[in-house]
Amino acid sequence: MKNINNSKLKIISLGGLGQIGMNMTAFEFEESIIVVDCGLAFPEDDMLGIDLVIPDVTYLKNNISKVKGFVITHGHEDHIGALPYILREINIPIYATKLTVGIIDKKLKEHNLLKTTKRKVIRHGQSINLGAFRIEFIKTNHSIADAAALAIYSPAGTVVHTGDFKVDYTPVFGDSIDLQRFGEIGKKGVLALLCESTNAERPGYTMSERTVGRTFEHLFLEHKNSRIIVATFASNVDRVQQIINTAYKYGRKVVVEGRSMVNIISTASELGYIQIPENTLIEIEQLKDYPDEQTVLITTGSQGESMAALSRMAANIHKKISIKPGDTVIFSSSPIPGNEKAVSKVINELSIKGAEVVFQDAHVSGHACQEEIKLIYSLVRPKYAIPIHGEYRHLKANASIAQSLGIPKDNIHIVSTGDVIEICDEYAKVVDHVQTGGILVDGLGVGDVGNIVLRDRQHLSEDGILIVVLTLEKYSNQLLAGPDIVSRGFVYVRESEGLMEGARHVVEDSIDYCLEKNVSDWGKIKTSIKDSLSDYLWKKTKRRPMILPIIMEV
Repeated sequence: MKNINNSKLKIISLGGLGQIGMNMTAFEFEESIIVVDCGLAFPEDDMLGIDLVIPDVTYLKNNISKVKGFVITHGHEDHIGALPYILREINIPIYATKLTVGIIDKKLKEHNLLKTTKRKVIRHGQSINLGAFRIEFIKTNHSIADAAALAIYSPAGTVVHTGDFKVDYTPVFGDSIDLQRFGEIGKKGVLALLCESTNAERPGYTMSERTVGRTFEHLFLEHKNSRIIVATFASNVDRVQQIINTAYKYGRKVVVEGRSMVNIISTASELGYIQIPENTLIEIEQLKDYPDEQTVLITTGSQGESMAALSRMAANIHKKISIKPGDTVIFSSSPIPGNEKAVSKVINELSIKGAEVVFQDAHVSGHACQEEIKLIYSLVRPKYAIPIHGEYRHLKANASIAQSLGIPKDNIHIVSTGDVIEICDEYAKVVDHVQTGGILVDGLGVGDVGNIVLRDRQHLSEDGILIVVLTLEKYSNQLLAGPDIVSRGFVYVRESEGLMEGARHVVEDSIDYCLEKNVSDWGKIKTSIKDSLSDYLWKKTKRRPMILPIIMEV
């Protein structure tokens, strides 16, 4: 399609660039906007008490009349996790493949959004029309079944978005990635390719998911006499399928444990994405009816998450399962960057309890390495390359691959979240920047915890708090009671009586000074107390606790 009346296509990243998680990209052409993915990110270490982070969708809210729908590539949290929160702000239809819709439905049900949200199941190879766009779903492989890449046709040209993918010629379930279709679309001419970058630094090819099946065969043979516990990602249905197949072959019963695991496996089995032989699955309560060497536990917690099933077992706080000497625990995953400490803590706890822990070779990645990324570039032959999905170093590695394949350096754009790229045959350039960022979710509160609250939490966590309570008489401003000082997380009061006594005197002096000067404004009295007490404590302890003066009036 040639450019009609020179309208340009805009690609707006609302999350997911320069970070892992929170993937969300908007495509805009004149009066139409489609949104690809709607993911969450997990909190950084300095986000105290935060449960998850979702993208800021102010731009979509301001242009809601143009927004036609969410097009979702696959059912991982970093691509669908923010939907229940964002749909409350912008209620638009969702288009995705069968398993992805199944997983989204479970989420929406929990949040009471099923009745109000329109969902449509799209098959691979099918296209949908949304405003000025036609979007085609292309079959890909990934660590969750039913992943799709998208060909987005607009009057300005075709853009291909790979989603998360790998090239698996021998997938456990379903067909291999539709390389032929990528080639056909490439032949017709592609304006831009948005290719994922997670493993762009790794040379070679990603191994097929089947190789893990062979590893399980060896592990089950090797540990014939022990109970086997396998920790993996809940969403990796093919991995669970292979564990179940191996368990069945060796006459073991299987228990699936962990809420997210149970949810996804029940959805996948209802929709036919996993075949479980009869009488293989048992309830966790039935474990005691079978000898250890006839059981397998498939569980969540492969990332050392403190509340996941495996971590609870390791810490002895799981209600139904305790780890005992002779158990074999297989980590069928690799630590996501940043989780290494948590994972090694759980491995240590398991080892102390006498379990044998296996974490080599029982995992393959769901993301393409360099050779597969090269393959996609060579088939699609885009004019412009826009690396997506990953930290800056991953995007950079992806850009280098594109350049090595002959895409001119000027046609490769590493962009940041919030950048608006305008793209047409003649050029692609960043023309604008929209408001983006992470909205923090804490319990039921969405966005009510911001930088100020986080700063306070950090302050409290590092230095503690002192509360100064005093009572003044209403008109004469005489000090009737106090000042009393309550300390939390600052010093242990019983061992610091001298320090606290000194602090009281400082506060008394400060109040006397204010009352002598006839200062009746409480704000000024509080500031005076804060300043003098803060100076005193800094001199004595080199710490700056948060100081909260409370004045009561009688």
